Amino acid sequence: MNLLFRSVRIIDPHSAFHNQVVDVWIEDGIIRKMGENLAAISSGQEIRQEGLCISPGWCDLRVHAKDPGYEAKEDLYSLKRAAAAGGFTEVVLLPNTKPVVQRKESLNYFRSFSEDQAVQFLPTAALTLGCEGKDFTEMLDLHHAGAVAFTDGEEPIWNADILLKSLQYLAQVNGLLIQRPEEPTLTVHGQMHEGNMSTMLGMRGIPTMAEELMIQRDLRLLEYAVETFDLRPRLHFSLVSTARSVELIRQAKAQGLPVTCDTAAHYLAFTDEDLVGFDTNLKVMPPFRPASEVEALRAALADGTIDALVSDHYPQDTESKNLEFDLADFGISSLETAFATALTYGNLGLEKVLELFTANPRSVLQRNPVTIAEGKIAQLTAFNPDEEWTVSLADWQSKGKNTPFVGKTLRGKVYGVVNQGTSTFHSKPLSFKV
Repeated sequence: MNLLFRSVRIIDPHSAFHNQVVDVWIEDGIIRKMGENLAAISSGQEIRQEGLCISPGWCDLRVHAKDPGYEAKEDLYSLKRAAAAGGFTEVVLLPNTKPVVQRKESLNYFRSFSEDQAVQFLPTAALTLGCEGKDFTEMLDLHHAGAVAFTDGEEPIWNADILLKSLQYLAQVNGLLIQRPEEPTLTVHGQMHEGNMSTMLGMRGIPTMAEELMIQRDLRLLEYAVETFDLRPRLHFSLVSTARSVELIRQAKAQGLPVTCDTAAHYLAFTDEDLVGFDTNLKVMPPFRPASEVEALRAALADGTIDALVSDHYPQDTESKNLEFDLADFGISSLETAFATALTYGNLGLEKVLELFTANPRSVLQRNPVTIAEGKIAQLTAFNPDEEWTVSLADWQSKGKNTPFVGKTLRGKVYGVVNQGTSTFHSKPLSFKV
């Protein structure tokens, strides 16, 4: 690969060129030179686009792969294209496939597919067999085989004894446990947030307490593991959605407990009132909450209580969504809109949004930081943060068309990614010189 970016703005607080407009020459996957008016390259691609920025490549902590087992909803090829179109160079895959990711061969399936690709798949492994919460997987073997974390993915770890023993076990190898906090007996048949809107619409509600009770329980178990066994297990809550959840985690962090958390970008864009039209593309778990809860999420992102933003990409086929609301499956196809959603609705500013998609997710995973500097491996995302675009399925890359953003205008346009010695650009016009 021989690639020259002309007059791009660098957005990377750890780079000596942060907020400067420079040329960037990449050869064989390495950033060879940065500066003004670099010499033209004799072969390869020269890219010039007004308003173009580059940052360290974005990392998504929560993606539903669907492949193997549910390839009609998404396969690895469409997933790779969707991730690149969304600006992500690394995506963490949940284990809820068929078969469940609980063997070393399953980890290798994802890792080998993404070798030498612009998008790198980072597979998690199931914490319990079949993600059923009843018995442990071979966590030690899976850890050494490359699982970046352990989780039951879309299923909450409901068994307190399993969770406590897992924290103790994983602490021995510095493993990360990801929990989606939900007390499942309180969400049975639930369709949307429990409140005035659910009553008005005649739908079974999902109370905030279902999330908050699980977080409260798990934090107490984490505290017990730390104090009783002198361990430092790593616990990460995925998809927090309520003000009380945020406050519990804020207090735990102040106490010094080793806990992190994330929320999905689309939770900043919608409230439960948006479900008045019964659009099944707005059916997600946890559900969209009232505006007061959304404001609490924005505040927690701004002050660092919430460590990362995720897409929670959950592609569904038409048959799973084109149904009555109570029969439709949960989930949004969101890789391609996550960044623009956060920038448009988060009220956080560009650098904070990028931090939530770059440095912070890698810190949660304890992966090496990525920076833009001469001699460093080129892992970057090219985008225009000020460009507005209208979401259309005509150029949609994911097989899952279940997005509520069709026809909406968002701010922040991704042009492409560079990673592992290759590049993928989806948006035009770009000026190329071969």
